[in-house]
Amino acid sequence: MHFLALAVDYDGTIAENGSVPPQVCASLSQVKKSGRKLLLISGRELQALKHHFPHLDLFDRVVAENGALLYDPSTDTEELIADPASTELVGHLRAKGVSPLSIGQSVIATWQPFENEVISSIRELGLELQITFNKDAIMILPPGVNKASGLVAALRDLGICELNVVGVGDAENDHSFLSICGCAAAVSNAIASIKSSADLRLTLDHGQGVCELVEMLLEKDAALVGVERIGVQLGPSTDGHPLWLPPESVMLVVGNSGAGKSSYVTWLTERMVQVHQGFCIIDPEGDYLTLEDAVTIGGLTAPPTTEDAVHYLLQAQLNVVVNALALDLSARVQLFGELLPFLQHLRSTSGRPYWLIVDEAHYMLPHCSSWPPGFLKDIGAIIVALDFDQVCPALLEGVDVLVTLGSTARELVEQFAERMQRPFPRFPERTPGLEHACLWSLHDDDEVYLIDQMQPHQKHHRHSGKYVAGNVGAWRSFHFPALGRSAANLTEFLSCLTQIEEPALREHLDAGDFSNWFRKVIRDDVLANKTRLIEMDKSIVLKKAMEQIRRIVQSRYHL
Repeated sequence: MHFLALAVDYDGTIAENGSVPPQVCASLSQVKKSGRKLLLISGRELQALKHHFPHLDLFDRVVAENGALLYDPSTDTEELIADPASTELVGHLRAKGVSPLSIGQSVIATWQPFENEVISSIRELGLELQITFNKDAIMILPPGVNKASGLVAALRDLGICELNVVGVGDAENDHSFLSICGCAAAVSNAIASIKSSADLRLTLDHGQGVCELVEMLLEKDAALVGVERIGVQLGPSTDGHPLWLPPESVMLVVGNSGAGKSSYVTWLTERMVQVHQGFCIIDPEGDYLTLEDAVTIGGLTAPPTTEDAVHYLLQAQLNVVVNALALDLSARVQLFGELLPFLQHLRSTSGRPYWLIVDEAHYMLPHCSSWPPGFLKDIGAIIVALDFDQVCPALLEGVDVLVTLGSTARELVEQFAERMQRPFPRFPERTPGLEHACLWSLHDDDEVYLIDQMQPHQKHHRHSGKYVAGNVGAWRSFHFPALGRSAANLTEFLSCLTQIEEPALREHLDAGDFSNWFRKVIRDDVLANKTRLIEMDKSIVLKKAMEQIRRIVQSRYHL
């Protein structure tokens, strides 16, 4: 399931003239039977709800007093999540003859035409309070308290993300909570402003409209709304065609080293942050240690734990980078095997993480691994790999969208089609350049689209962990015979580079040692190619060559 909960308003939505018909209760019961949660979001006081509606136990949580009070019907416990009602204001309003006047635990309510008396009383007393209208009703509440704040508190209790909630309402005070739901619906009797901002405008009124919504939810789930509402943008296409990745899809990103895979993924995380879609990155190479809007667990020497990842994703509701740099190859595979079931369960019950990103997939999902077909089903996943041969076949069988980058982008699409025994898709007449990526949606199209490779606003530093301060191993270290030393990472490399004498530097340049190490060990074709141009320039002053190499390294890595 994509939508894990339904949040409904009371008056004017499930209730007409204060009462809820039996068929509406039966429809709401179908939502519970589907495994989804039910929430009631009302402006009424709790005692009034209990008096008029004896079936509150249908709901997993009730938000009363327009967001000020949280009630759990299963335990009959209530929690005031806002400041208490101002007794001083109550006395002032009564002195002005405001009647009727209803006083809840936090809310103070009356009816039009007493809005002027309410406003003047708040001003005269110098109070910081807000006024919310609900058709003819006037509600006075502490600042920041509304149905959205109440829904957030209820969902935190249940461990569910707002994006995985369908909401339905009819009046002014429903705007706030509908605006944070992944799908907002309006019954046909709703006011015009609610209808204009809703994703769904139901054809029936009051409870019958809710029954209509329930039927649609159970039948369509994520298809209730368009992909642009709940998916993530993949980048602008060269022909203006909007390209999105639907939720719960598996996308494979493939390209040679230096093609821009990590920069593209960083750009995608920025789009996710914009639309409040949480993510978890499995990062075996330390590419995302400095990623904004995320917390990193695991360091250069401290391995990550599944418990930490689940804690931050669920309780702290943060984006998480699981850095596996400190683990050896077998331990990385084991970590992923332990972590994935937790993430799948968390996704199915809470909606978090909205996206799972696995970088350098050959570490976590090597070709020899024995995952069953469809093992990433029902969890949105973005898998990044150098090529197809290094990852397990079951992963390839479950791919919904393929994105290829670099100079071999077209060839990679054709190789994938051949590998999966599919007809070659049609390519646009325009030849893809290095500034483009090829995108193939395997279920919807037999056509490949070109997308412009967008650069993230944050500077991306490649392999900022392993290659900057980690250890590539004794056999892969760069050896400086003239110094009798070896460099196990780029920091040590630059330190040694500044110490060698010119004759030794010339020997390394003539032999192409630096570019060869950058290409084969650091696996950075861009760095290797730029360094090779320096090595081939026989007229360059040696000190200048050393300085240029240093600057190129520092421009691409977090040093």
